[in-house]
Amino acid sequence: MKARSALVYTVLRLLAFLVPFGILMLFPVFQDLYWLAALFAALIGLSLSLLFLRRPLDDVTTGLAERRRGREGRHDVAAEDAAADAVYGEGVIAAEEGPGSPGAEADARRAEEGPR
Repeated sequence: MKARSALVYTVLRLLAFLVPFGILMLFPVFQDLYWLAALFAALIGLSLSLLFLRRPLDDVTTGLAERRRGREGRHDVAAEDAAADAVYGEGVIAAEEGPGSPGAEADARRAEEGPR
């Protein structure tokens, strides 16, 4: 995730709340009922963000999804390596050996060993 896109989205969301809140606080009726001004400002800010902040939100969520996919991929490879090491011994199957994948090599070794 790009920190810049998250920062931009956060600042824009804060502005979408603070600007209407500041404007509402200029009215005398809302100076006594500040909680009502905050409620209206939150509704206005939500509406503004849904209408105008679609692209920054999309940038942030895309970055988060890519970051999560990258973590899951590393975790899967580590789990598969650990399982292969547990079955065939430490370091028997390496990803750098040959053009095949580690899973294909493990299947070939199981086929050579025969049924258990």
